This record gives sequence, C-alpha cells and structure tokens, in this order.
Amino acid sequence: QVQLVESGGGSVQPGGSLRLSCAASGNIASVNAMGWYRQAPGKQRELVAKITSGGSTNYADSGKGRFTISRDNAKNTVYLQMSSLKPEDTAVYYCYANVRRYFTASFSDYWGRGTQVTASS
Repeated sequence: QVQLVESGGGSVQPGGSLRLSCAASGNIASVNAMGWYRQAPGKQRELVAKITSGGSTNYADSGKGRFTISRDNAKNTVYLQMSSLKPEDTAVYYCYANVRRYFTASFSDYWGRGTQVTASS
C-alpha cells in the first residue's frame, strides 16, 4: 500500500501565507510526478501545481506568482508554499503522487485525504 499524509493547512487572514507538506510512504519503488489539487465547496477539484521528479513545474493561472511547489525526492515529500492568500483560495487541498510500487511495472496515482485551507478575515 501507499499512503500520502498532508499537513500544514489552517486558517489565515487574506494576504497571509501557509506551507503545505505531503509525505508519501509505503510500498514505493519510484515516484514520478507529485502535486496538489484543491476543491472548494460546490466546485470541481482543480489542479493547483505539480512537479516532476526532475523538478519541472506546472502551475494553474490562479496560483502563478503566489504559490511555489517543491519536493524532496529522498523523502518522497512535496511542498506547497502559498503566499498572498485570497478568500478564493479557500478549499480542501489534496496532494497526489504518481507511484510505481515494488514488483509492478506501471505507475498509479495515489491521493491524500486533504487538508483545509481557509483565507478569511
């Protein structure tokens, strides 16, 4: 099995900052892309940012210039530094990892349970 555990969510005032972390553990032979999605009430889950094992990044327009994704390959951990948070950033943030387990040939996506981020005055 593969487990992803997020941490770092919380409540901040607009303009504040938060740093999310997500550690993948378990039966992991290799990790390809890792990233973050978010889902606000009544809305579909949307991509926030993703990063490949080589460090290439991709951001949704909503977070460009405010969010920074990074990872520690040795720890199978991905981070999301969020600054200048806006009320519209309020959502549950989910991390994912594209993982190949030992004794398998293919990669599959695994998800964390989510962490709440709230930007409100």
